Amino acid sequence: MWIAAALVIGMVAILAWRRYGADRESASLASGNGRIEATEIDVATKIAGRVREVLVQEGDFVTVGQVVARMDTEVLEAQLREAKAQMQEIRSTAVTARSQLAQREAEKASAQAAISQREAEKAAAQAVVRQREAELNVAKKRSARSSTLAAKGAMTQLEADDDLASVQSGSAAVASARAQVAAADAAISAASAQVANAEAAIVAASAQIAGAKSNIEAAQASVQRIQADITDSSLTAPRDGRVQYRVAHPGEVLGAGGRVLNLVDLSDVYMTFFLPTAAAGRVALGSEIRLVLDAAPEFVIPARASFVSAVTQFTPRTVETESEREKLMFRIRAQISPDLLRRHITQVKTGLPGVAFVKLDPNAEWPPHLAVNVPQ
Repeated sequence: MWIAAALVIGMVAILAWRRYGADRESASLASGNGRIEATEIDVATKIAGRVREVLVQEGDFVTVGQVVARMDTEVLEAQLREAKAQMQEIRSTAVTARSQLAQREAEKASAQAAISQREAEKAAAQAVVRQREAELNVAKKRSARSSTLAAKGAMTQLEADDDLASVQSGSAAVASARAQVAAADAAISAASAQVANAEAAIVAASAQIAGAKSNIEAAQASVQRIQADITDSSLTAPRDGRVQYRVAHPGEVLGAGGRVLNLVDLSDVYMTFFLPTAAAGRVALGSEIRLVLDAAPEFVIPARASFVSAVTQFTPRTVETESEREKLMFRIRAQISPDLLRRHITQVKTGLPGVAFVKLDPNAEWPPHLAVNVPQ
C-alpha cells in the first residue's frame, strides 16, 4: 500500500510542477529534444596501398600523434633505394664534370701562357728582323761603293767580292729572322686554337655541371617525396579521441584516401536541438544551457549555445504531432566545455538522447532541479 501511495504522491507532484512550476518558468526557459553528438574524424591513407597492421581496437582512446595503423611500405622503400642510387649516380657525374672543368681550365691557362710566351718570342724575332734588315742595308751600300771603286782600280776586286758576300749573308740573316717571326705567329695561332677548344670544353663542362645540379635537386626532391610517403604510411591520430569503427583490416588494399579508422573527437561534443521562432529569437551565442540525458537524469550538464541557425527549417521527423511538424524551427547547438569533457572523457558517450534547457532571460535564476550536477 505504501508503495502505491508514494507513486500517487509522485505523480501529483509532477502534475503540479507541470501546471504551476512550468508556467512560471516558461517565460525564462525553453527546451528541446536532441542527442549527444561529436565531431567524427576519418583516419585515411594518403596513397594507395595495403594495410599492414591496425594497432587499436574499437572503443580505444587515442591521443594526438599516436600511431594507430601502418600501411605496407615495401614498394616505397624500393623506390627510395632506387632514387638514392640515381642521386648518387648523378653526383658522380657532377664530380667527373667538375674534374673535366678543372682540367680544361688548366689547359686554357697553359695555352694562354704559351700565347704570351710566343708573342714575346715574336716581338724578339721582329726586333732581330729589323736589326738584320739594317745590317743588310749597310752591307748593300758598302758593296755598291766597293764595286765602283774596284772598277776604277781604287780598290781590289777581292775586297769588293767580300762586301758582296756580306750582302748575301745579310739577306740570309733577314730571311732567317723573318722565318722566326712566322714560326712565332704559327705557334700563337696554335695556342689560340687550344684556348678556343679549352673554352668550348669549359662551356660544355659547365653546362654538364649545371644539368647535374638540377638533376641532383630533382633527385633529392624525389627522395624527400618518397620519404614523406613512407612517413605518412604510419597513420596517426589527428586529435585526442575514441576509436568508433575499424573500417579496414590488415591485408586489405585501399585506394588513395581509403578510410582505415573512424574516430570521435571527445573534446568537441555537443547536442543539436530545435526551438520555435519565438524562443529561438531570444537565444544568443553563449547563452547558458543545461542538458539532461535520458540515460542519467540525475545529472545536469552545463553547456553554452555555440551556434544558432540563421534560417528557419521544419522540425525533425521525430516530432509526433502534425501541428508541431508544421512549425518553423531554428537549429541550435549546445556545446559542452572541453575542460569538463577532459575531466570525464572516459564517461563521454555519443548518441544519447536527452533534453536541452535554454535560459532565455540572462537575469533569471536556474530552477533547483536544473542546478549543475555532474559526476565527480
